Formats: sequence, C-alpha cells, structure tokens
Amino acid sequence: MANPSPDDTPDGPSDRLPQRAVLDAAPGPMHPRARETMLAAVDAGWADPRRLHREGRTARHLLDQARGVLAEGLGVSPAEVAFAPDGPTAVRWMTDGLRYAGRRRGGRVVASAVEHSAVLVPGRHAADAAGDPAVFDAVAVDSVGRVDLTAWGAAVGAPGTVAALLQHANGEVGTIQPLEAAGEACRAAGVPLGVDAQASLGRTGIPGTFDVLAAEAASWGGPGGLGVVVVPERTRWLLPGPADPDVALSGPTRHTPWVPLALAAAEAWQQTVAEAGREQAEAFALVDLVRRAAAQVPDVEVAGDPLDRLPHVVTFSALYADGEALVREFDRRGFAVGSGSACTASTLEPSHVLAAMGALTHGNVRVTLPLSAVAPDRAGQVEAFCAVIADVVESVRTELGARRL
Repeated sequence: MANPSPDDTPDGPSDRLPQRAVLDAAPGPMHPRARETMLAAVDAGWADPRRLHREGRTARHLLDQARGVLAEGLGVSPAEVAFAPDGPTAVRWMTDGLRYAGRRRGGRVVASAVEHSAVLVPGRHAADAAGDPAVFDAVAVDSVGRVDLTAWGAAVGAPGTVAALLQHANGEVGTIQPLEAAGEACRAAGVPLGVDAQASLGRTGIPGTFDVLAAEAASWGGPGGLGVVVVPERTRWLLPGPADPDVALSGPTRHTPWVPLALAAAEAWQQTVAEAGREQAEAFALVDLVRRAAAQVPDVEVAGDPLDRLPHVVTFSALYADGEALVREFDRRGFAVGSGSACTASTLEPSHVLAAMGALTHGNVRVTLPLSAVAPDRAGQVEAFCAVIADVVESVRTELGARRL
C-alpha cells in the first residue's frame, strides 16, 4: 500500500501549499537536537533507573543528569525538581499537594477565572462535592485576561484558604499575569502560590515568584508526555496517598519518567535557552504582524494584552464566522491553527478564557508559533498567513450566509 502524500487528507486530495505551516504549536514539534538526543538515549537509557544492575545504574545516572540540567536552568536544586506524566498532571499535583499539606487549616483554593482546565474542573468539582461554592474561588479578570488584584487579595485573605493558583501567562491570549503583586498578597495572607508555567517556560522569562511551579517540556521544544514540578524546600507540600519508597529518584510526585524523555527535555532546554533572546524577539515581532493583520479585518477582535504578553501566542475572533469553519478553511490553504479553549481544543468548546474576558467566544482562531529551530521558514509562513486572513474570514462568512451589519 502506497504511503499517503502529505497533501492528501481523509477527505481526499486538497489544494494545500507544497509545505504546510504549523501555527498551532501547543504542543509543537520537538527541537531537532532534542529528537536526536532522545533517539540516542533509547539505546543508552532504556533500563529501569530503579534497578541496581549496571544498565539500571546507567539509566539512573542519565536521569540525574537531565534533572540537574533543568534544576540549574530554573535556579533550584535537583532535589526540588520532579517529573510528571504531562503538564496538566503536573498542575493537578501542584494543586493537590498544596491543598493536602494545608488541610488542617482549611480546604479553600483560589485561582483566576482563566486558569487551565486542570485547575478549574477539579476546583469546581470539589466545590460541588462539598456543597459549598466558597471551597473554590475563581477570581475575575479584566478585558485582556489579567487577574483583578483587588479581588485576588480579598480572595486569598478569606478564612480557610490553603492555596492560590495563578498561571504565569495565558496560553490562549498570551497575557502575562502580575505574579509579583499576586505573590505579595499571598505572602501577606500566609497562603502558598502555585504557578502554572505550561505555556510560558522556555518562551519568556522564568517566573520569579512561586511556592510551587508546574510546567510541560513541550513548551520549550521538549517531548510530549513529560511534566515538571518544582517544589522548593521551603514549601509545605505533600501529595495524599502512600509515600514512594524511591523518593530520591522519583521526587515527591512518585513518578519515574522514561529516561529518554527526560534527556530530550534537558537537551531542548539547553538549546532553547541558548537562543532565547533572538527567538523571543523574532516571535514577538511575528505575532505583532498577525495582530495587525487580523485587526484590519472588519468585525475581528484581537484578544489579550498587546505588549505585556507571551511572544509566540495570539488569538483573534471573527464576528459572523464559525471557529471550526475557519480552522478548516485555513487548513485547506495549508495553515494549521487552533480554535476554542486551548486546554479542550479537541472538542472546539467555546473558550472559557475569552468568556471570562468578556470577549467574543465564537469564530476564534489561535496561533501558537513553533520555535524557529523546528520551523526555519517561520517568518515566511507567518507573512503568508497574514496575507490570507481577510480572505479566509470573508470566505467563511460567505459560506455560512452571514452578512455584516
């Protein structure tokens, strides 16, 4: 059976561009050097690092090396870095560990209304199960998605609050949260702050304020299937359930990753950090091009802070258009983009982030730029994308029979 052409789809051949532009890198392709490292590590680090034989000891040494690289980059000790099966799991463990450690003081958790579903869904479930809405407080945000600091301060100061959760930056609209000010309010209330850096780590500066940090290796060009939890020694944090007998290896999360994944993540981190200045400046300028091109289309709204934002993320929403139809039309023309809520993108559900901001929740398109290392022609792809935004929106509006007022 012949292999399908890259230009063929389950629906048959399409008129795609000869080379597709992947502008939905959440997650994105692995950094080329990380891929090479992972393939090499399959032979060198295949063994279970908990075993005492030579192969196991070799795997453990490699895993410790990977943890050391990430710890050094994050400015913490290796003992404070643990691995999780993925980013959302890292966020859940971050939350559960803070809540469980503070259970004698209460059970109330505070978060922003634009957090990842790994925070919002369990939080709302806990409130429903307790029959008490106060168990979980989702603090409002402004029109660009930034948390209301006055409301935040009041929320973290409420009796029984044991954890506060705030993302470093939003993976849908890019807005960076005021972590320092939010952290000050938490310290004043004696409440630990967990920071979700899934969308930001490796793409912008490292958060300087947190009591626990959760991230995902794919954000900096590492492999999928690997989350990272940073728990400084000063933080009271404990997951419920039996302790792991292999604490020194698995860390507090009780998870031992496949060693090639950890090594690939470490290699990607080193490569991405080495190019961070140039990479971030270029991505910021390219997203500016997308923001301007989208804003010029009638009845299109560009979301998020235009300046204090992630360099590689932008979302715009088109009135009188459907998000799924827009994604399909861009795809037909050779551009892979996202739509709907970033953490439930497969369902194309309306974005809870845009809803919390009071922005358009339908007809939205999300662009997440890949690293230049995996997309050498990224600038050209973005320019080509900008050139067709207006035509794609108009085409979808016409197809849907929508007419602007």
